[in-house]
Amino acid sequence: MLLSPSRCIILLLLINSVYSGRVLRKIKERVRKIQYEKAKKNVLMSAVNGHKPICEVRDGKIHQPLDHFDSQNDKTFPQRFLVNEAYWERPHGPVFLFIGGEGPISEFDVLAGHHVDMAEEHGALLVALEHRFYGESINKNGLETENLGDLSSQQALADIAEFHQYISDRFDLSDKNTWISFGGSYAGALSAWLRGKFPHLVYGAVASSAPVKAKLDYSAFNKVVGLSLADEDVGGSDKCLGDIWEAFAAVEAALFAGNATEVGKDFGCCETPEDLEDQIELMQSLADIIMGTVAYNEEGGILTIEELCDIMTNETETFDSATEAYDRLIKLVQIDRATGEEPCLDASHKQTIKDLSDTNLDSAYNGERQWYYQTCTEFGFFQTCEDASCPFSRMLTLQAQTDLCPEVFNIPQHSLPGHIAFTNKYYGGDHPDTDRVLYVNGDIDPWHELSVLEEDLDKEDKDMTILIEGTAHCADMNPDGVADRPALKQARKAIERKVAKWLKEAAWKLVG
Repeated sequence: MLLSPSRCIILLLLINSVYSGRVLRKIKERVRKIQYEKAKKNVLMSAVNGHKPICEVRDGKIHQPLDHFDSQNDKTFPQRFLVNEAYWERPHGPVFLFIGGEGPISEFDVLAGHHVDMAEEHGALLVALEHRFYGESINKNGLETENLGDLSSQQALADIAEFHQYISDRFDLSDKNTWISFGGSYAGALSAWLRGKFPHLVYGAVASSAPVKAKLDYSAFNKVVGLSLADEDVGGSDKCLGDIWEAFAAVEAALFAGNATEVGKDFGCCETPEDLEDQIELMQSLADIIMGTVAYNEEGGILTIEELCDIMTNETETFDSATEAYDRLIKLVQIDRATGEEPCLDASHKQTIKDLSDTNLDSAYNGERQWYYQTCTEFGFFQTCEDASCPFSRMLTLQAQTDLCPEVFNIPQHSLPGHIAFTNKYYGGDHPDTDRVLYVNGDIDPWHELSVLEEDLDKEDKDMTILIEGTAHCADMNPDGVADRPALKQARKAIERKVAKWLKEAAWKLVG
């Protein structure tokens, strides 16, 4: 086990999102960088002004069994964790566990965020655990297809159980130290599942934007995107949604008419989308820009829904009426590329296959290969566009996305429904057998329909749900911001009340 200090002057972003195409992943990374700079500035200003001292985060690794369920397998892997003791009221203060998801953890996960604010209030020890096979928590040959079999949510939960014991031993913890888990997106689902599968380890769990129901064909993702684009409360409109639909129809028509070269030039594609597979990639990239805008609305992305819709509908700008929607989509792509400093727009199926097949450990940090493997073996989550509610292209089919499972991992397509069915049977889908779990979602977040949205009033220690109006993916996990919507601020207060209640209840039970 290695343990080293890391100063908290520099932070990384808390952004969690299961993603679809390469452009959406790049948008996620852009948001990460933007919020990183904001966090860095805030921490430095707080230190300069004397509001918060520069604290110390400890960075360590433990060796975990590669397969917790095979006693004959003695192979291990190094798993990274972080510890922040700055607020801990020894010896009986609570433990707040931040669960890592489909990407690396960072010092930010125990230095900033709503859970850190609550840890300061309650005198909690802050710990974060990186998910196996992501970030630094992977063996040298871990990305090889034959070794990905040890990557699963079940193994990840067993890792957390082992880590719980390690931290308990290292800090001499007892039943008087109440554990609360936190996570967002896939890690939010892990937080809920941890409470369901290991209820003796964590007293309560906060699951933010948690897609606990596996779904092979997640067409509802783009249904929510469409509804959000039409929502006037967040800057959308029916005209915006209609113009986007019209723009995608125009791109399709141009491609079907054999004008791929012209379309490729219009949108600044990295290569001409001559083949059908490349044209599908182009349509996915165009959709990703809009999907990413909705998913990260008002969270530091390049555009908000209001800004996107202004580009698509602003009548002060004149375009050729015959190609107006198409031309406005071109402008949207130009703004996205210029702001994101992207030289061209991805439109190559071969490049997608190459990226997903890359087993170099440097690629482990973006998590793209690992996460697509988990979608093939556990979750699905394929964001398709084959029903009338989708504002994009009908070329974005389930077949086109699941083709990658056999192409990249040799996983037969016919096996996918069975994998998804097992996941839902094992965890309970959107009716999980959990209690004392707080499910928090934003109503414009495309992932909220796979979470728990209704409370089970028959449970004694029932789960609680919060649906935040006008809020996107994992927004509740960030610290309070001046521009936050009132509904988001109220939701954070509700989370604080629930966590405080859990801690009081746990203390009472010990006394009783």
